[in-house]
Amino acid sequence: MLVKIYEDNPNQREIDKVLEVLRNGGIVIYPTDTLYAFGCDALNVRAVEKICALKGINPQRNNLSIICYDLSDISEYARVNTTTFKLMRRNLPGPFTFILNTTSTLPRIYKNRKTVGIRVPDNNIIRELVTQLGNPIMTTSVNGDEDEAIEYRTDPELIHEKWGEIAEIVVDGGHGGLEPSTIVDCTGSLPEITRQGKGELIS
Repeated sequence: MLVKIYEDNPNQREIDKVLEVLRNGGIVIYPTDTLYAFGCDALNVRAVEKICALKGINPQRNNLSIICYDLSDISEYARVNTTTFKLMRRNLPGPFTFILNTTSTLPRIYKNRKTVGIRVPDNNIIRELVTQLGNPIMTTSVNGDEDEAIEYRTDPELIHEKWGEIAEIVVDGGHGGLEPSTIVDCTGSLPEITRQGKGELIS
């Protein structure tokens, strides 16, 4: 199913359709401030495992990432010291993934690496979904094959054409971007940018 949701005025009826899929353990595709992404209820382990299998993600080797509504939610799922909190406050919402140590709130699948990626995208559609779901949303970008037209990663109608049998809902929030988020590892003594993507970190 392809549903149109406008970022400046999300329609509650369409939001409810997406929430129903998420609450039932389904997979959705939605826009962020960087790339379109696959997502599910981050606390539904079976749904997370489905996305990991789909994307070939090994949770023991790869960080899993979740989307939170704002900074007030983050401390429930990750350990944040004062310095890191101030850094995140200066840069979020925005196109960044902050790698932090997990807390006991997250299911075991996140604890294999003991770290989790935290995102608060500057996109009202996904943040509205997160706040109404009441849980964070596990997120991983929709990637295409190298020889595939970039429109299959940026055009929601073509994304739906390719992935519509796997994702129960594709949210059409307009054309997406091609540049991923900037990854900032905050698990060491100093923050370290491990992937420069969209956005310049304000330190």
